[in-house]
Amino acid sequence: MSFKVSLFPGPHHFDATADTTLLQAALDAHLLVPYGCRDGACGACKGRVLTGEVDHGRSPESTLSTTEREQGGVLMCCAHARSDLSIECREVRSAQDIPVRKLPCRVASLDKVADDVMILKVKLPPTEEFQFRAGQYIDFLLPDGQRRSFSIANAPGGDTLELHIRQIPNGLFTSKVFTSMKPRDILRLEGPLGSFFLREAPEQGGDKPIILLAGGTGFAPIKAIVEYMQAQGIHRPTTLYWGARNRAGLYMHELAERWQQEIPGFDYRPVISDEVPDGWAGHKGLVHHAVIKDWPDLSAHQVYACGAPAMIDAARADFMQTCGLPEHAFFADAFSFASDNKL
Repeated sequence: MSFKVSLFPGPHHFDATADTTLLQAALDAHLLVPYGCRDGACGACKGRVLTGEVDHGRSPESTLSTTEREQGGVLMCCAHARSDLSIECREVRSAQDIPVRKLPCRVASLDKVADDVMILKVKLPPTEEFQFRAGQYIDFLLPDGQRRSFSIANAPGGDTLELHIRQIPNGLFTSKVFTSMKPRDILRLEGPLGSFFLREAPEQGGDKPIILLAGGTGFAPIKAIVEYMQAQGIHRPTTLYWGARNRAGLYMHELAERWQQEIPGFDYRPVISDEVPDGWAGHKGLVHHAVIKDWPDLSAHQVYACGAPAMIDAARADFMQTCGLPEHAFFADAFSFASDNKL
């Protein structure tokens, strides 16, 4: 059975069957709402049901609380229509402006920058133009039909994509990256995907100062956004907090320090939580706690956060409750994977 769904602002209309998530049905209709992880971890696709009924599916309580559900909150990546619907979203765009494509690519280089982090660069076909927004991600399409998602770590332009791959114990794809993958190997990808990118229009808060929050390899899409801002001459006051368990986890520390010297209004504040080296002058502890310490009032900021779901959940809740950050000013991409779907 199919239901009629209206998205606001708009209105935009699409059909959704009972066995398809609202997000997938919107994407199938070439409409883009904010989304990232597709499994409820990041909260990017959160909207509000104005009329109608939904099945919340596997929406996690940590991202969509019981109170929010009672007030009409919905995670579009998890929810299914149970009637005709009207839903209010943060923003709605046409997917036709940057098409999602499936392309072959060739491994250009593999650079191990930490014990568990590999920088993989892949070269796209010279005859194909691959457009994306800084901060978006791609899926690698595996021979058995499975997918593995990785954020693009470079700004748009050129024919090479940079991915930061963290090794996952017994991971189907990451184990291959660290053991047997070699230059000139052929892979297939689909993208660009996700709605984690810089909001630039004034009505989207494009004139506000920015907090960039990265945990581990969550640095990858943050790097792409910084490079994009640098290339476009966007000099909004920007502070980068990059957290890791130890110094080795800040695998591009020198690059971030160089940005601080080269980019007007840019500040870099690294954070180490566990193995703090002697003489460390940066923050210590949880990375989002460092933000709260430095910025007790975030009411005039935008935050772009990428990392593990636990970090995203804690940062979102604490920034809004403690620092007054508006919900619409928090943009997130959560690196998550199901226990039966290892990377």
